[in-house]
Parts: sequence; C-alpha cells; structure tokens
Amino acid sequence: MDELTVRKAVREGYAARAGSCSTSDCCGSGLLDVDVSSIEGGLSTPKLGVGDTLSVAAPQVGETLLDLGSGPGLDVLRASELVGPGGRAIGVDATPEMVFRARETARARGLGNVEFRLGEIEHLPLDAESVDVIVSDCVINLSPDKAQVFRDAFRVLKPGGRIVVSDVVADHELPASVRGDPQAWAACVAGAVREADYLQFLRQAGFVDVRTSEARAPFAAGLHSAVVTARKSARRP
Repeated sequence: MDELTVRKAVREGYAARAGSCSTSDCCGSGLLDVDVSSIEGGLSTPKLGVGDTLSVAAPQVGETLLDLGSGPGLDVLRASELVGPGGRAIGVDATPEMVFRARETARARGLGNVEFRLGEIEHLPLDAESVDVIVSDCVINLSPDKAQVFRDAFRVLKPGGRIVVSDVVADHELPASVRGDPQAWAACVAGAVREADYLQFLRQAGFVDVRTSEARAPFAAGLHSAVVTARKSARRP
C-alpha cells in the first residue's frame, strides 16, 4: 500500500475520534472503534497508548520537551507542569482536529509554556538542536517511514538530549494482508515492525545507548509493546 493511502487512513481515524476525546482519555485508551478480528492472525482491537514515557524520560525544570504525535495533548499538559514556567512543552501532530482540541485545552487552562504545532513527525516544524527530550506514545508505528522519523528527531534534539518512545512492535514479520489493510494501519497494527528493526532505525539515525527499558507486554496476537530509550551523544562528530 502506498504512503499517501497510509497517511490518509491514519489521519481520518484520528480526526473521527478527536471530537470525542477528553484530556484524560482517547489516545490513551483506544484510538478507534475498529474491529480487526477478521484480519489474518486473529488480531483483536488494539489500544493506542502503551507506556508512561514521561515517567521514564523524567523531564526536568527548565527543559524543552517535544511529544511526537501529541493527539489531544495529555502528555504535553503533564509535561508543562514538570518543566515549569521556565521550560517548554511542545506537541506535534498531523491531524488538525487533534491540534485544535489540544490548543483549546491549553488555552482554557491558561498555560503559557505549552505549544501545539501542526506537522508530520517525519518533517518536524522545529529548529535543529532545539529540544532537550523527546517522547512519543504509540505513534511512530503509524508512520510509513520510521527511519525518517528518527532522523528528524535526531536533528531537533540537542547534543546530550534523550528520547523515550513507547510503541507496538511485531514478534515477527506481518503478512502482506495486514500490511495492505488501511484499517489495520489506523489501528496501530499494520505499521508495527520487529523490535530489532525498530532499535536499528534509532542507531542508524545516530542515537547511542539504544535499549528497551521495560519488559515486553502483550498487545495483540503477534504484537507486543516496548518502551525504548536512546540519547544523542553530547560530543559533536
């Protein structure tokens, strides 16, 4: 399935859900009301949001944090408290409906250190070396070009910065029938790659100390969740 079809399926799925999201629920407890049980492999309806990346990343007062695929903005809002008035919490999402809702929530709460930007996580609307820490929760698996996601994450991260990602990965290569199903892409299934490949994307982008920081947890048949951490070397090449 071509990249444009994948992106269209994912954005439409998010947009359909945006109107029913609250700041404490939506991407953390089920992105789509999608029944994928008929897809080869007996995959059940999955959930989006598979780990507490903020606890692992431990953003500090004064830092700038970036959330890749921020959805309705829950993690960004939480991060704004952790980094304090002198820090900044930024969310990037490709779905206008999600960005609008997140902005409205931040405005209603009067948060001056929060910003939500519309953009693709493969081509981040941020300057190079402008953030201290990057988090993402079950979003990068939705991208048809994960290698580019990590290359651009590396670009915007400051030397010595860190990235923490929770995501769904595959136990083995998924069949073509799943890879070619737009519904399965939008449901965080078809885009999953093997854990070893996922870690290799980070290494190829330039990250060091790449590791899985938490034990695997079952997600659906043939899939599990993982929390992956890495950092950008403080030494310039």
